[in-house]
Amino acid sequence: MEHLLPWFCLKHVPGIGNHLFKRLIERFGSPQRVFQITPQELLAVEGISKHLAAAILNFKTPRWIQAELDRVHQKGYSVVTLTDGSYPSLLREIPDPPPFLYVCGSLAGTDKNVAVVGSRNATEYGLSATQNLCADLTAFDITIVSGMALGIDTAAHQGALAGGGKTVAVLGSGLNIIYPADNRRLFERISEQGAVISEFALGTKPEAHNFPIRNRIISGMSMGTIVVEATRKSGSLITARLAAEQNREVFAVPGSIHSFKSTGTHTLIKQGAKLVENAQDVLEELTAFTAHVTRPAESSNRQTAERLASLAPDELELYKILSPYPQHIDTIVRKTNIEPGKLLSLLLQLELKGMVQQLPGKLFVILEPKP
Repeated sequence: MEHLLPWFCLKHVPGIGNHLFKRLIERFGSPQRVFQITPQELLAVEGISKHLAAAILNFKTPRWIQAELDRVHQKGYSVVTLTDGSYPSLLREIPDPPPFLYVCGSLAGTDKNVAVVGSRNATEYGLSATQNLCADLTAFDITIVSGMALGIDTAAHQGALAGGGKTVAVLGSGLNIIYPADNRRLFERISEQGAVISEFALGTKPEAHNFPIRNRIISGMSMGTIVVEATRKSGSLITARLAAEQNREVFAVPGSIHSFKSTGTHTLIKQGAKLVENAQDVLEELTAFTAHVTRPAESSNRQTAERLASLAPDELELYKILSPYPQHIDTIVRKTNIEPGKLLSLLLQLELKGMVQQLPGKLFVILEPKP
């Protein structure tokens, strides 16, 4: 941990922000070197004044920095710096990358990243679409990056984990402050199959202003950002805007035209975001990274067709009437003319087969897309 001390010290010199930190590293190679050079050499760097040069060269290490490093070691976390090989390569390219990241887990093999963000209060359609899409993307060795919030973020991580792939969660708090607390088990699973990361010091609470800051990391370390179910004022649109500013791809999963929860994603599509229905729609925009891989989506379609072929005629008839959007039992009765008792029995059979889910209020949705 001793080699990290200069990194933490330079980060906490008053007046040194992420832009200037990056400039100093590009010029001198390491924080240790920055503390050893002459005032004249420092003044040659754009943004360094005489006052700031003096603050750097006269900086005394506060005790709390060493205590912070001790806590990192005790927790079993690691710290990756801008010059480490495991630091996300795409993140280095943004104007204000974090000088270092706290890491629980491992960032190894997470350079082919796609960010997935969206509503915390998502619909069953949004959650299902996100899980399926992320599981399919991991089959192409894509790492799913999100923010571990409730709703779409959680579904994105769960989809990646279910697909046996890697996923990275970027927190708006210190690593030892799991937010939301309900996602403690998810935190552990992500750490085992990828990494949970943060630029914030241990003990930092999940305050509102932290989340726009962390969003630049989500988009910055990713080849593109997919938005699912976002309103016009959603924080997810901030991530999409950051992705565009970072010259990364922006994708959007369409929703119902009657749902206010998809107004933001539809706005993105109108503005030129790529409309996403499946993993292949994403991969087509990332051909430089995916030219060598096969198309597991075709296998997924075959599997769905096989499951449909196994249904009894009345089950298949009912399934074709259902959709990813919730329908009330009374609506289904009118559409099918099936006696309510028998209809409920058929719905239960489909639910037991994992093809239909009942939501509160006697609403029903299918759990996988039709071929």
